[in-house]
Amino acid sequence: MSLDSVFSIAGSGMNAQSLRLNTTASNLANADAAASSIDETYRGRHPVFSALSDTLALDKNTDASVGVGVLGIVESDAPLQPRYEPNHPLANDEGYVYYPNVNVVEEMTNMISASRSFQMNVEVMNSAKQMMQRVLTMGQ
Repeated sequence: MSLDSVFSIAGSGMNAQSLRLNTTASNLANADAAASSIDETYRGRHPVFSALSDTLALDKNTDASVGVGVLGIVESDAPLQPRYEPNHPLANDEGYVYYPNVNVVEEMTNMISASRSFQMNVEVMNSAKQMMQRVLTMGQ
């Protein structure tokens, strides 16, 4: 594997963690969004990742599709939170208001994890850049 492929691998990791941060921010922004029915209630979203690797291409030292791939974003199937609030303007006929299935503590943990993963990918890129610069100065 060449140092050039390190940049594409770390870059794909940064893109994946950026998407993870965006979905976490969306979940946190909608954590207290009330709705009058189950169908209208916001549901937490989470990205699904896959590892991209082409071992044949790695063995031949050619460009390979390696890194992190995003398969999609799925909605959480955790139960929604119905609350009995008959005076709420969005209460249904039975007096219930539905809140999202977003756990704020889990989302904050996801945000910290994604942020640190993004930072580690930046460090990998910086290390690869420094190694390439040192290789270039060896000939002087």
